[in-house]
Amino acid sequence: MDSLITRLKKKLKGSPKTIREVLYGFTAYELHRDLKKEKGNTDNLFMLVIFGDLVGLPLLPPYYSMRLLPYIIPRINTWKRHLLKERDIIDVLVE
Repeated sequence: MDSLITRLKKKLKGSPKTIREVLYGFTAYELHRDLKKEKGNTDNLFMLVIFGDLVGLPLLPPYYSMRLLPYIIPRINTWKRHLLKERDIIDVLVE
């Protein structure tokens, strides 16, 4: 009898996590994905306005860009690669 109860406890131990993940997928996953996409777009726009001169589009005087540079250095290479990446019509339609 004890072995049956302990086996049931072990099997039911992981079920709350599974239920939480399924409910999250049903309710909030799409919202979370859309918010991440919007955050990325906002970040790209901010980087373009501040550091547009790195890709040939100067918008702000260099003084302000240099003041923000220490905070942005880890993301500059990724941002430039994303901004200058060649895109196909299918890429635009999928987004």
